[in-house]
Amino acid sequence: MNVAILDDDPYQRQLLTMLVETGGHHVAGFAHGAELLEATTRRTFDLLLLDWVMPEMSGSTVLEALRMRPGLDLPVIVVTARDGEADVVGALRQGADDYIVKPAKGMELLARIEALARRSRLGRGAPLRAGRFEIDTGRRAVLLDAKEVLLTLKEFDLAAYLFHNPGTLVTRAQLLEAVWAIGGEVDTRTVDTHASRVRRKLKLDGSTGWTLQSVYGFGYRLVPSDTR
Repeated sequence: MNVAILDDDPYQRQLLTMLVETGGHHVAGFAHGAELLEATTRRTFDLLLLDWVMPEMSGSTVLEALRMRPGLDLPVIVVTARDGEADVVGALRQGADDYIVKPAKGMELLARIEALARRSRLGRGAPLRAGRFEIDTGRRAVLLDAKEVLLTLKEFDLAAYLFHNPGTLVTRAQLLEAVWAIGGEVDTRTVDTHASRVRRKLKLDGSTGWTLQSVYGFGYRLVPSDTR
């Protein structure tokens, strides 16, 4: 894999480079957000390790710029010393795929990189058809009656997971792990907020042939509905 590392601290950048290279990956290091953003217009990266706190352009600003880039779907792992719950939730809500607190542990970092790479590869499979819906994981797009519904990346990931597990009662913890790649005591309102948006945008109220059910105190279940 080609891994980009953005960290303004040369020691941390070198340390992350050494850890990632032990996994057999190729690394390109950047000290400034503008350099990284410019490089993504010329080169293809499979994954980005992103420092969150930087003096000139914050990780938040870089991530926002990447997520607004049409056609660019770059998996991002935030690597930062900030370990507060609000920091973790904020980065994930903004579009990060995973979050690691410094100092990064070698085996854990490589395992998370490989897990994110697997999810990315699975995303390039054939589109799933479910009644009036088509879930194209390659393009990360959901089509309703052949028309694309505008979703954020995490909304798409949540919708895709639910459509790939129809009729299954899934907990909020399972969704946090599957969609946001985190577990433990993290604010489950993250899941509820995204589920509400997915239900509204995809009209999962029975009118399109599917209903997204909320199961109090447990989680969610996507089931076919009788629209006759």
